[in-house]
Amino acid sequence: MFVMELSYTAPIEAVEERMDAHLAWLDGYYASGVFLASGRKVPRDGGMILAAGVSRDEIEKIAESDPFAVAGVCAYRITEFIATRTSAGLAAVRETLP
Repeated sequence: MFVMELSYTAPIEAVEERMDAHLAWLDGYYASGVFLASGRKVPRDGGMILAAGVSRDEIEKIAESDPFAVAGVCAYRITEFIATRTSAGLAAVRETLP
């Protein structure tokens, strides 16, 4: 599982100009089952995405394809972890230690 942390690297106005494209990008990965949760950070200097079901290489390519990243208005920090405990609603993505 991955925690994808976005940090804005441009003024919020530049981020807002690309918001519709970013939301469409998110919708595509929700539809494919890769994204599990997402939202803005508080304070609003970026966002967070929880993702699963793909490799590290794939998640890095996904992040690079974000319209925010393509436009250079955000940078990603990706943290991989093994989700050995989850809520009942996320049981399908629960993992076991290697």
